[in-house]
Amino acid sequence: MATQPRHYPPAHFLNRELSLLAFNRRVLAQAADETAPLLERLRFLCIVSSNLDEFFEIRVAGLKEQIKLGSTSAGPDGLSPQEAYRRVCLEAHTLIALQYALLNERILPALAAENIVFIRRSLWTAEQNAWIRDYFLREVMPLLTPIGLDPSHPFPRVLNKSLNFAIELDGTDAFGRVSGVAIVQAPRALPRVIRLPKELSGGQDSFVFLSSIMHQNVGELFSGMEILGCYQFRVTRNSDLFVDDEEVKNLRTALQGELPQRNFGDAVRLEVADNCSPEMSDFLLQQFALSSTDLYRVPGIVNLVRLNSVPDALDRADLLYPPFRPGLPRNMAKRHDIFARIRKQDILLHHPFQSFAPVIEFLQQAADDPQVVAIRMTVYRTGTDSVLMEHLLRAARQGKEVTVVVELMARFDEEANLNIAERLEEVGAHVVYGVVGYKTHAKMLMVLRREEAGLRRYVHLGTGNYHPRTTRIYTDFGLFTCQEALCDDVNEVFKQITGLGQHRPLHHLLQAPFTLHSSIVALIKAESAAAATGQKARIIAKMNALLEPEVIEALYEASQAGVRIDLLVRGACALRPGVAGLSEKIRVRSVIGRFLEHTRIFYFHAEGADSVYLCSADWMERNFFRRIETCFPIADPRLRRRVIKEGLRPYLADNCQAWDMDPEGQYAIRPSRRSRICAQDLLLSALALPG
Repeated sequence: MATQPRHYPPAHFLNRELSLLAFNRRVLAQAADETAPLLERLRFLCIVSSNLDEFFEIRVAGLKEQIKLGSTSAGPDGLSPQEAYRRVCLEAHTLIALQYALLNERILPALAAENIVFIRRSLWTAEQNAWIRDYFLREVMPLLTPIGLDPSHPFPRVLNKSLNFAIELDGTDAFGRVSGVAIVQAPRALPRVIRLPKELSGGQDSFVFLSSIMHQNVGELFSGMEILGCYQFRVTRNSDLFVDDEEVKNLRTALQGELPQRNFGDAVRLEVADNCSPEMSDFLLQQFALSSTDLYRVPGIVNLVRLNSVPDALDRADLLYPPFRPGLPRNMAKRHDIFARIRKQDILLHHPFQSFAPVIEFLQQAADDPQVVAIRMTVYRTGTDSVLMEHLLRAARQGKEVTVVVELMARFDEEANLNIAERLEEVGAHVVYGVVGYKTHAKMLMVLRREEAGLRRYVHLGTGNYHPRTTRIYTDFGLFTCQEALCDDVNEVFKQITGLGQHRPLHHLLQAPFTLHSSIVALIKAESAAAATGQKARIIAKMNALLEPEVIEALYEASQAGVRIDLLVRGACALRPGVAGLSEKIRVRSVIGRFLEHTRIFYFHAEGADSVYLCSADWMERNFFRRIETCFPIADPRLRRRVIKEGLRPYLADNCQAWDMDPEGQYAIRPSRRSRICAQDLLLSALALPG
């Protein structure tokens, strides 16, 4: 459980929100990288927009909520909510300006050079204009509901992140009303990017934006009125769900009541096209109770995420990353009894370079094997059409004891998880919603099988979600084992979540919220003690985020004791590396590439024992104290060497996609005269198969 907060010098910490924006700068740099395939660069541009949407929905919304409540409490970095918000807004405006400049000045011209064009309204031919008008009348206009603003029609409730148009009008309507302003909301069913027929494209792949179609034809919605202006806009709202832990009686019912309100939380950002008149932008700000700081005026469409559909609509393999087929460990190359293979030895999978198929096969065989009597699994994110869920449903229908811990509060997956829970309950599976107040983030799958010697447990533990789609683009490790002590630990964690009882000490697993934080601090301090007596000491840790103050201070102390520390932190990092007298022996790197680095690996020299842990948790306060997480050791020396060889060394040597962080939180790729080393490419060559 969380201990009393300790106060450390604010100068020791970087701001979390600014660090997240720095991460998005690194992602944007991938979009600017001319050595990357062009359509993949477009995807990276879209990823930045998607990341920023969530950043505003959660992080900026949180700052604004603190300010609204009058809080002046500073975070570990010493910044008040007001000062943090001011700095965040400045950086966000700069980042978004860079993003649109990159799109308009480099990516769109490069696409045009490849005969992929987004045609501006002013350049439409007569034939294109006729087709677009027909498309509007046939496919768009029937779905639109224009709302003229007057005393009977107040400003409508605008959905979070939806595309809308503010129309300035002149004239009177059939009832003699003089409004001057109307709002048109674009239904989410409408595509935002429309591909023109080949015969109208002159041999090119031609697209037009829905916003352009609306601008050109909006007069059809207001017959007899003069259109003075048509301006696209988009509002981002606070999307953090609130469920009172003390008041809630039924988490599922409470969440079902809260989810519909997510689309109508307090506004935190207003995006408008740069042609929007100052009068209209001021009017919109007033409607959403926002200030000019919250206005983002952009030279293009207000939702770049929708451009993500373009690469999939094209047959241009030459502009995409080369395809590959995930490999398999040698002992799993042939399909046979997966339980026999696990009994023989532990099996380690490294995704996406190695296939996720054995995990699916494990659950499939468990569902069909008459000797399997029970299956237990945690579900955090698994997708809406997961094959894993189908195997669980089949197992339950066949009378096996199926218990699934479904985390209903997995952000932005709540609705999908509610649906999964309902389907499982319908076939008789036991569905548990975890522990109120603690998200179940551990990745565990356990199968109980009746064998000659009695019941035997088989376990899969992972660093990433049971999500077949993301396992193709996220780097993660997964371990199959039937080690009795480790399986007993997993069984104990399931018992804690599904039942009642005191925490029992575990054999090997480190578990949040009970032992993970204290154990990590103790492991760091053990390296400090070794270094202080002149022994070799070493720490390498790979994770998504590093923010927890006590762990950061322990790392500083280790550095001062002489421990060499390498931290591979993809996203937010509050630690300052390379500060004289504080963190001189600490290096922080962030690798941004084709795959999203998601693996959590913790290595400690441990007096030559080379302790290696894989974990579902980052080094953040929420993971240590407000989540149920598992961190498991790799006991097999052969697999331990693999984790070091594949999960750490290539990233420490990377000189292509690894960004080094300076003490002020700035990142740069250091030029190298050595031969090119790209960790992800090396792993593809070593573990995957050509496409």
